[in-house]
Amino acid sequence: MSAATTRSRTARTPAPDRLCAEAVDLARAAAEEAAAPGVVGEHVALVSEGDRVVTHYFESKEPGYRGWRWAVTVARASRAKNVTLDETVLLPGSDALLAPEWVPWSERLRPGDMGPGDLLPTEAEDPRLEPGWTGEDEPLPNSAVSEVSQELAALADVEDAELTALPVTSRGSIAAVADELGTRRARVLSRYGLRLAADRWDEEFGARTPMAQAAPASCVTCAFLVPMAGSLKQAFGVCANEFAPADGRVVSLSYGCGGHSEAAVMPKTPKPAHALDTMRVDDYTLRPAGDSGSVPDRPDGSTEDLGHS
Repeated sequence: MSAATTRSRTARTPAPDRLCAEAVDLARAAAEEAAAPGVVGEHVALVSEGDRVVTHYFESKEPGYRGWRWAVTVARASRAKNVTLDETVLLPGSDALLAPEWVPWSERLRPGDMGPGDLLPTEAEDPRLEPGWTGEDEPLPNSAVSEVSQELAALADVEDAELTALPVTSRGSIAAVADELGTRRARVLSRYGLRLAADRWDEEFGARTPMAQAAPASCVTCAFLVPMAGSLKQAFGVCANEFAPADGRVVSLSYGCGGHSEAAVMPKTPKPAHALDTMRVDDYTLRPAGDSGSVPDRPDGSTEDLGHS
């Protein structure tokens, strides 16, 4: 391929048209009409957009639009001497202050954003949830067990209708089966939802936190740990120490803090020592006045000379 062919395929930027480049006043008037007088600053640059098409850039003094520029494009027809206005727009510059990228509300919501009265809809195909009862263990439709089950379900519907005036949920729905089993939940957490929750809890109250690194022991040996139910009990519990930083929160069994029940056990108060040498009481026999001599009055048979008064 020759050098001439390469140059012909290379996009070239034409030199700015002289009349369009000189139409600075026309471009400024158009920018001030679109904005307001006093907000359009100095002329900062011009760019050739094509044959007889030039864009003039003006500094923007609009509050909150630091680094933005007014771009006014002017053009001229072939062999014409009059320059006409093509477009006026406010564009960000290289150092412009820009708003953050738009994020959908479902991804923008953060823990703690919900307040009283707020409702958070959950998608029907939320990967964090799965049906609480899928019906995989249901007998075949034509089996004898299935026919008996249908008859019992019909009788139960009739009995429920007689006992209550409230609408009875169909026995064939997931909600009815969940209610019958006592869970009252049509959907439960999936493995994916459990893993997300576990990662979130472990990040906030796990072994890698500074508090756990400085703790004298882990929560697995703490008396204030309330075990959880289900599969999560193998790795998590709830802290019940009102003075601990994680009180009432789900903590990893490998988490720990200075509030561990065995971290600094208070020593027991010592029992006071008895001041007497012996706890035995000696019994003495009283005798009439004037009597003297040794009287065997000790329990062990020994005597004591009491003397005369």
